[in-house]
Amino acid sequence: MNQLLHIRGLRTVFSSNDSEAVAVDNLDLNLHAGETLGLVGESGCGKSVTALSIMRLIPSPPGEIAAGKVEFDGVDLLSLSPADMRKIRGNDISMIFQEPMTSLNPVFKVEDQIGEVFRVHRDMNKSDAAQAAVDMLRKVGISSPERRARDYPHQMSGGMRQRVMIAMALACDPKLMLADEPTTALDVTIQAQILDLMNDIKTTKGTGIILITHDLGVVAEMADRVAVMYTGMIVEEASAKELFSDPRHPYTRGLLRSIPRIDRGSGRKSERLYVIPGLVPDLRNLPVGCTFQERCPEVDEVCKEPPTLEEKPSGHLVRCWMR
Repeated sequence: MNQLLHIRGLRTVFSSNDSEAVAVDNLDLNLHAGETLGLVGESGCGKSVTALSIMRLIPSPPGEIAAGKVEFDGVDLLSLSPADMRKIRGNDISMIFQEPMTSLNPVFKVEDQIGEVFRVHRDMNKSDAAQAAVDMLRKVGISSPERRARDYPHQMSGGMRQRVMIAMALACDPKLMLADEPTTALDVTIQAQILDLMNDIKTTKGTGIILITHDLGVVAEMADRVAVMYTGMIVEEASAKELFSDPRHPYTRGLLRSIPRIDRGSGRKSERLYVIPGLVPDLRNLPVGCTFQERCPEVDEVCKEPPTLEEKPSGHLVRCWMR
C-alpha cells in the first residue's frame, strides 16, 4: 500500500500566562491509502488535537504546533502557506467534526454549506452545487433530501446535523478523512449505514481514514490498525486483531475491560463494570516518568523513568517497562 500520511515528532502545546500544556507529545503515526486507523483513548488524551493539528486548525493563540513533520502525499503540510493549505483542506483532506451544531453555520441553509465545497473545489455553479448537495444528503440516509437541503441547521435533529457534516466531508472523495466521533449522535441503524458508506469509500476510492472514537465496538468493526493514546502520546499500536486479542499496555487492558458484555455476571447478581481508577492527569503537571503510573495496577519502581515506545517482533508497539 502507498503511504498516505507520515507524521514524525508532532508536538502541539497550549500556553497560558504561567503554564504550558502539551496536548500532543512527540507523536509518530503512519497511514496508508485504503487503510483505517482507529485512534482511541479517554477524553483529553489528545485524539482530537491530533486531527486538528493535521488539518492545521489549532487555534492560535493559545495553541501552537511547536515541532514535528506532517507529510501528506509526500508534502509537509506544516510548511505550506495558508492559501495552499486551504486548497487541500476540504478537498484532499476532510474532517468530520465532533460537534455538528457548532461546526455548521446557523445562518446558512444546508444546501449552501454542502454546496460551498463543490463550488470551491469543483468549480460548480450554484445550481449544480445545490443538486450535488441533495445527492450527498441522499447518500448519508436523510429522507426527503430535496426539502431538507433547504433547512437551516436548527431545524434538524442532532443526528441529521451529524449526517450533514458527514456529507460535507465525503463530498469531494478525499484521499484522507479524519472522522472525530462520526456516529456518536446516530441511532444504530443509521450508524451502520454511515459505517458501510465509509467502508465503501475506503474500498472503492482508496481513501485513508483516521477514526477517532470511544466506541471500541466500532473500532473492532472498522479499523485495520489501532493506536491507543494517553496524555498526548501513543502508548500502544498494533493491528486491530492483535490489539483486541493480546493487549500489552495496562491502559489498553483497562479500556477493553470497561466494555459492557452481556455474558458478564451470573444468576441474579451481575459483575460490576470495570472502571480504570483515578483521572487523566493534568497536562500542565504530569507525573515524572510513566504518565499512567498513578492509575496503573502493575506500577513498579522502574516506572519513575519515562518508557519508550518499543516494537515487538510482531510489529506490536508498546510504551511500557513491564511489557
